[in-house]
Amino acid sequence: MKADGHSEATRTAHDHARRHRNNAEAHASDGHTCSSGSCASASADAREAADQQKLAARMSRIRRKIIVMSGKGGVGKSTVAVNLAAALTLAGKRVGLLDADIHGPSIPTMLGLEREAPQSHDGDIVPVEVGDLKVLSLGFFLPSPDDAVIWRGPMKMTVIRQFLRDAAWGDLDFLIIDSPPGTGDEPLSVCQLIGKLDGAVIVTTPQKVAAVDVRKSVNFCRQLQVPVLGIVENMSGFACPRCGEITHVLRSGGGRSIAETMRIPFLGAIPMDPAIADACDDGRVFLHHYATSPTAKIMRDVIAPIVRLDGDHPNAQADASAVAATASTMSTTSTKPTSTNARENPTKENNHMKIAIPLADGRLAMHFGHCERFALIDVDTASKTITGRTDIEAPPHQPGLLPPWLAERGATVILAGGMGQRARSLFAEQGIEVVVGAAADAPEKLVAAYLAGTLQTGDNVCDH
Repeated sequence: MKADGHSEATRTAHDHARRHRNNAEAHASDGHTCSSGSCASASADAREAADQQKLAARMSRIRRKIIVMSGKGGVGKSTVAVNLAAALTLAGKRVGLLDADIHGPSIPTMLGLEREAPQSHDGDIVPVEVGDLKVLSLGFFLPSPDDAVIWRGPMKMTVIRQFLRDAAWGDLDFLIIDSPPGTGDEPLSVCQLIGKLDGAVIVTTPQKVAAVDVRKSVNFCRQLQVPVLGIVENMSGFACPRCGEITHVLRSGGGRSIAETMRIPFLGAIPMDPAIADACDDGRVFLHHYATSPTAKIMRDVIAPIVRLDGDHPNAQADASAVAATASTMSTTSTKPTSTNARENPTKENNHMKIAIPLADGRLAMHFGHCERFALIDVDTASKTITGRTDIEAPPHQPGLLPPWLAERGATVILAGGMGQRARSLFAEQGIEVVVGAAADAPEKLVAAYLAGTLQTGDNVCDH
């Protein structure tokens, strides 16, 4: 459904006009006349009511709705939104990410999805999926990333309404909305259409010129009765790529000062890190690919309070701890496990294990020896939670290479669709537990099922 966003909105307007004309013709054929226009008005009211009902039904299936805002552009708001969504998926949440920045949609680029396009099913827009994350952006519908979107407010509200009402989000724990800078049409449309937002995260940088605009965003939320979950001060100092030491090249503390003055939470300060820029440019999630870096730990600590919003979820506190924890590494030596159920075998060193999953197109690759890359998922077996994920490119295919290669990287379990007997023996020699017959699903979903003891396994598709 790779279509021009302009034509999509135009088709919607044409559909509405056609329905008006058909209704008028039907009334005329029955001998009715509506010189006052009352019939047309009633028809429009009925359509509006039906639209509102459909929108409400969609939103009722989403537990938490959070908007990420900033007072001005260039403060890293979209970076925070993407990594917030990624952290929530790591915590086992069902998450959607809506890019509401109509004029500057950057989410497809930051997730490496520029060539993807949402599909259409039974009149619904099916969001693009990357792992367990569902993503929707106007950027998917533009013929070229260079195309400018020159729209006035009503057109922008129409598109945002479509993304909320007509997208098949399904059942979600969180919908993260990346809003454009400022307090204009887009954030106003989101707040008005959704009706009840669970909160706003406001991103700023340390400079006074950016911090002053934060006050406008806070007052915007207060006037619309949207709770402010907290302020994030981004680009707060420079993180050395070698040692991780933070040097404050600009003044710091602007975000914290405003949070204290306006009596709202201060979530934390994230330093400038070249790895964040690299991850965004390469279309990779920073928290996934640099999970062990000091900046990633800071970012997880900043995001952790958001997970606690899911307070009525039985594992909310454990999920928050998992997001805030540092991704761990462990010894490559371990005893050979005897069970594929993590609940029966929680004795990995220091209650941690690293689960390797071969990937193809973001999901488990059915033939592990020819996969594109591996996801290495760090797990706390005591709380049965995911504490981090790192994706690494697979080495060149060579018989017998993968077992020692994964062992060197701390893997203690591998989930695979299929694996030959010789390969399984080589993994066993490295002390790596092998689970075969897993489905081609997202890594976090498979690991969560493994930890819960509910992983469904079928036939070994490569038993040779």
